Amino acid sequence: MSRIEEKNEDKNLLQEKSADFDFSRRRFLSSTVAAAGVTLASGVTLYGISSGDVLADKVSSAVRWAMLIDVNNCDKDCNECVTACSEENALTDHGRPATDPQWIRKVEVKDPAGNYTKSLPVMCQHCEKPPCVDVCPTGASFKRDDGIVLVDKHICIGCRYCIMACPYKARSFVHEVLTDQNETTPRGKGTVEGCNLCVGRVDAGKQPACVDACSSKGGKAMLFGDLNDPESEISKRVATYATQQIRADLGVNPGIRYQNL
Repeated sequence: MSRIEEKNEDKNLLQEKSADFDFSRRRFLSSTVAAAGVTLASGVTLYGISSGDVLADKVSSAVRWAMLIDVNNCDKDCNECVTACSEENALTDHGRPATDPQWIRKVEVKDPAGNYTKSLPVMCQHCEKPPCVDVCPTGASFKRDDGIVLVDKHICIGCRYCIMACPYKARSFVHEVLTDQNETTPRGKGTVEGCNLCVGRVDAGKQPACVDACSSKGGKAMLFGDLNDPESEISKRVATYATQQIRADLGVNPGIRYQNL
């Protein structure tokens, strides 16, 4: 056999091995995503979110989950929504305000002309056109068909591009190894996270924890529902009263709306 024939044979063999490896790798990844879940920590499982997942099949673009916040009913000294969010998602306060995760925060805005201030909660705005999704290099940041914006912890590489792109400063980075997690809200060191509208509760037919807390302990300022359903309370309120979006000029069409802002 000539040297040229030997080289061609070696090249073909390498190509075959490469193809076999690529097929095996794709088959492994496919089976991993389709599996029931991947364990991130003791007692915490991150479930698949692919189109083949049972839960994902129930998500429909016919629904647009949204929240309306009446700022007039939001007391600046009330933090029930923040507390409920931290408890629901097991967000630990390490005494470092600059880096500690806070999926929902209270802010005060001032009207220079009217010389008055308003207090309101700010979280991920669950945009129809989320900038965080546009800049994510792996597809970890994504929007479900029902409008909820999420982060797939399987493929988040912690680049933090989405944090820089978010005009609402609504995302944070996990710096610590996490323990005592809430199994319904898996988190992971080295990944980005933010408000997910308590997606597990929503899929179970419940309201987000912040809305429940505001209704029972706060000023009843938060209303959650399907913006696409003309018979829902939130749709009727939005159709009847003037509502505002934070940074409406960006054209991202947030799912979080404000009244009397």
